[in-house]
Amino acid sequence: MDKKVTIYISNNSTECRRLKNQLDEWKIDYQTKNISDDRKNLERLQGFGIFATPAVFVDDTVILGFQKNKLKKTLGIDYQSYYRTIL
Repeated sequence: MDKKVTIYISNNSTECRRLKNQLDEWKIDYQTKNISDDRKNLERLQGFGIFATPAVFVDDTVILGFQKNKLKKTLGIDYQSYYRTIL
């Protein structure tokens, strides 16, 4: 996969855990930036005008919240190719 994926998460967030679990299940490499543990990550995220987590950056595309179908489309994942790789 050639896409650069960065996720902004916060502690104690169910949506953030769901996002990370899904990306792991799809075997997507990603960089994590935790806004609860590092204030600079919070300031970077707010610099984009985003004030909530999770926020996913796929190259130049931003996806707010855990939107599974939008993530799949942006990452180029479809059900058939995904299930072929795990079977």
